[in-house]
Amino acid sequence: MSQGVFQPVGQKRLTNIAVVRMKKHGKRFEIACYKNKVVNWRNGVEKDLDEVLQTTAVFSNVSKGVLAKREDLMAVFGTDDQEAICLRILSEGELQVSDKERKVELDTLFRDVASVLSEKCINPESNRPYTISMLERALKDVHFSVDPKRPAKAQALEALPLLKSRFPIERARMRLKLLVPLGCKDELLELVRAQDGAVEEQDLIGSSFSLVCLVEPGIFRSVHSFIQTSSSGSGRLEVLALAATAELPEEHASRRERFAELDDLQPGWTVELRSRGEGGTIDAVFFSPAGECVGAFANARRQALKASKEAAAA
Repeated sequence: MSQGVFQPVGQKRLTNIAVVRMKKHGKRFEIACYKNKVVNWRNGVEKDLDEVLQTTAVFSNVSKGVLAKREDLMAVFGTDDQEAICLRILSEGELQVSDKERKVELDTLFRDVASVLSEKCINPESNRPYTISMLERALKDVHFSVDPKRPAKAQALEALPLLKSRFPIERARMRLKLLVPLGCKDELLELVRAQDGAVEEQDLIGSSFSLVCLVEPGIFRSVHSFIQTSSSGSGRLEVLALAATAELPEEHASRRERFAELDDLQPGWTVELRSRGEGGTIDAVFFSPAGECVGAFANARRQALKASKEAAAA
């Protein structure tokens, strides 16, 4: 049986690439990069150019392997130094991503928005934060879509009014400790109360007045400005907590060991602690990995145990 003649491939195959494209003066220029490295380079995480570029060659079409002409490079960039041109395209060009990569990026950003809301917002009825999974479900219910070109924090603040229309949620207050000369005491108290701030502690320390209060994040600058101007530089502002929330009582914190059993049976369960009425009774409401509210721990354990047995049988 005759064997075919082996024909060597005289091309360098570019696989697993991310293309960064720039169009300028009617010409198209592309560079071949490693996936996931372009974003790291732009964020300053990756410093080594060799870890970002698959080759320093500048293409007019990467997929077809067509190199850019030297005359075009000189006309558009004023140089034929391909590494310098690659750096410019890398920083200013448009990154071409696949549908799967785009979906992963959007999903990550969506979770980041929910995470910011969980960190900075509370349930005003219980003064406790919502879980990230609950906020993700709520964002989907109000049909909130993220913008990949904007930071998560800005989008979280935009989503807050939409969520307020569905359930009780508000920005958590900042806990500040203020120290001013005694002569500024009345003016400081008036400023805090005029902005619906809550005074937690106040004390006289020698010739100074100390105040611990809760204020809305939006008035932090006005309080800071007052401390700087009214106290002639002798005042002091200390941020005790960026988001003041109620701490879980120790008797309820002991429940966590029992709740951990659910994750052993079926990972992905979440729990929300809700206060009932004025008496301060706290109920635990459980949500399945699919986002379904199942209520009490007994119901959650029963469902998780059933799922565990089905998984073992399969």
